[in-house]
Amino acid sequence: MSAPDTAAARALQKITAAALGPYQSAVLRIGISATWLFFLLRELPHLREMYGPDAPWAWGLAQELISGNHAFTLLMWSDSTVWFEAVYALAVLSSLLLLLGWRTRAMSVLFMVGVMSLQNRSVFMGDGGDNVIHLMAIYLVLTRCAQVWSLDARRAARQAARQAAQRAVQQSDAAPDRVGPVLWVALGAVLIAATVVGRAGSQGWLVALFWLLWIVQGVWWVLCRYEPGEPRALADVIANLAHNATMVVIMAEVCLIYSSAGWYKIQGSRWQDGTALYYPLKLDYFSPWPGLSSFLATSGVIVMLLTYGTVIVQVAFPFTLFNRRVKNVLLVAMMMEHAGIALLLGLPFFSMAMIAADAVFLPTVFLVWLGARAQRLTSRQKAEVPGPRQPADAEEPAAVLPGART
Repeated sequence: MSAPDTAAARALQKITAAALGPYQSAVLRIGISATWLFFLLRELPHLREMYGPDAPWAWGLAQELISGNHAFTLLMWSDSTVWFEAVYALAVLSSLLLLLGWRTRAMSVLFMVGVMSLQNRSVFMGDGGDNVIHLMAIYLVLTRCAQVWSLDARRAARQAARQAAQRAVQQSDAAPDRVGPVLWVALGAVLIAATVVGRAGSQGWLVALFWLLWIVQGVWWVLCRYEPGEPRALADVIANLAHNATMVVIMAEVCLIYSSAGWYKIQGSRWQDGTALYYPLKLDYFSPWPGLSSFLATSGVIVMLLTYGTVIVQVAFPFTLFNRRVKNVLLVAMMMEHAGIALLLGLPFFSMAMIAADAVFLPTVFLVWLGARAQRLTSRQKAEVPGPRQPADAEEPAAVLPGART
């Protein structure tokens, strides 16, 4: 076999044998779900005026728009206040569970449903970050983003340790997972109700997609339970390919956002003379800290550095992906830029969404170190909490089997 063939075989083996970027996909999952969750909780007192029956963009106007663009939203199935609040509660709950990584495959689909339902109901309520959340909610469905830093990963590790301990004493395997099938059946009942009632209307194509995802999940469970050999290996290869291809699309999407924004800024005179930054700093709506905004706006040097620095970083970033050191420097600069936008312009959720999307480019070594530091901090806090005192004549603890967790 020639050298090119060998390299191609190694590349194919790499993209099919494992889901690449497990830490990056986990950070993306946590960041996007946390951004949407915090946004929903902050707007909880105003939810009816933003997306509900009291919204200026009335239900009839939204229905007229959706009849033309065929966007998916559960809120067009009924104009009932109870139905709206149920969908809002679904969005909040799915965001929290996706953040924790509990039954991530199902929660990623429900998270996408919640995002699309609310955003497509009132299309004028976004600040730019809503577009990022919308896209990433769709992409997360196709990723294996719960391999680390999730309740699913912890449950899988505990189950593997328990099975290893039982095999050591020649016992039967542990009891199968029962929550997953129950959740699968419940979601199937919801899909049946949506299909029979026929509320989907012109959005029936997306309901059909949900049916496909539901069937795939059932087949996956059957393969994991009864066919652990080659059929399961083939399913893993397909899942890894879908994950890796989606991660490439996410990276390309982030690069496209920055490159298009940067090149668009170059063509306009407002970014050449600094007024694109000066004017927002003078608007009360974008000045949560008026004193700080006024100080920055009155300094021509600071305005020039921030203006040209923003354009340079956005244009240059896609070209630095093949140089790890330069890429990491620009990545830190972009995250600091978004942190500044959150602080100076009062757009925290836009900044959180963009920082979460930028996180797919963070080096794995840094993420592993960050996770280890967080784990040590958590363990130290648990150790500082005093436990219940044992009586003086308490018996010695029983021996633990090797590999078992206490």
